[in-house]
Amino acid sequence: MSGNGDSLGSGERNFESARREMVARQIRGRGITGPRVIEALSAVPRHLFVPSELASRAYADEPLSIGEKQTISQPFIVGSMTDSLALDGSERVLEIGAGSGYQAAVLSLLVREVIAVEAIPALAAAARDRLCRLGYANVRIVEGDGSMGWPDEAPYDAILVTAAAPAVPPPVREQLANGGRLLIPLGKSEQQELVRMVRRGEQFASETLYACRFVPLTGRYGYPGSAMRASGA
Repeated sequence: MSGNGDSLGSGERNFESARREMVARQIRGRGITGPRVIEALSAVPRHLFVPSELASRAYADEPLSIGEKQTISQPFIVGSMTDSLALDGSERVLEIGAGSGYQAAVLSLLVREVIAVEAIPALAAAARDRLCRLGYANVRIVEGDGSMGWPDEAPYDAILVTAAAPAVPPPVREQLANGGRLLIPLGKSEQQELVRMVRRGEQFASETLYACRFVPLTGRYGYPGSAMRASGA
């Protein structure tokens, strides 16, 4: 009979194998080839960012519940959104919708600093503790209305919104640095398109990347009539 150490070692090996398969099938297999993004997704232990009862499904091609009616996005979406920001390592990034902290952890391996806003106190506290325990020292989780961005630290070289909005919140757009990139799902609450915007002075060039579906952004510039909360990855 194996001891606890052997059992834990076997479990970790299984997770590592599942993570390698996730990267091969869901990331490389779908056209994401940026070596730094692939390396980050290969390194972050996604199974530690989901509830323990869902750990066995952490590397599956599906979003998973993280409580509070929020989800962790499927791996491809995290990889695709990260890759679409075209990060070079020097950036300060704002993430709106910290959720479990997984997206922030991936970003932290690719940029100088990550500030992630989360509206739900329980999720913010859990993500903050998790990221600290796992050693992601260049991530800061803050609580607030994500639709207002986080003006105290603006401007940002890149902004990633992990909740769907009816339109780009004006404060978020204004917090983007010149030359910065903004990714946001826009559209109706049931179905959206992922839009990338690049700021050039006071002009914002935008392009649609693909159809997607996220939980709704709430707060002042979120969907009308909904309670304030933020999605997360």
